[in-house]
Amino acid sequence: MVVIAGEDKDRSKPRKVLAVYPQKSRVLIEGVNVVTKHLKPNAQNPQGGIVQEEAAIHISNVMLWDAKAKAPARIRRERSEGGFSRISKKSGEAIK
Repeated sequence: MVVIAGEDKDRSKPRKVLAVYPQKSRVLIEGVNVVTKHLKPNAQNPQGGIVQEEAAIHISNVMLWDAKAKAPARIRRERSEGGFSRISKKSGEAIK
């Protein structure tokens, strides 16, 4: 995936997807939208502290990465015997 909008936008390199939340239309991407979280002391972490972790961004702010074209690409869906497959509009190749 490539982030195309927001503070962490960079269309030149793909990033790793950690989780997808389709019900909320959000996606969690490694190193994007890093927030600071304050933790109260508890049994596992008696010290407490401040932790930086990724927060989810809206799915409309990302595009799929086309490996053949080495660029972000729009997709179209084609019906096949096993369901639908995603086809890159830039290179015409199937995206896994």
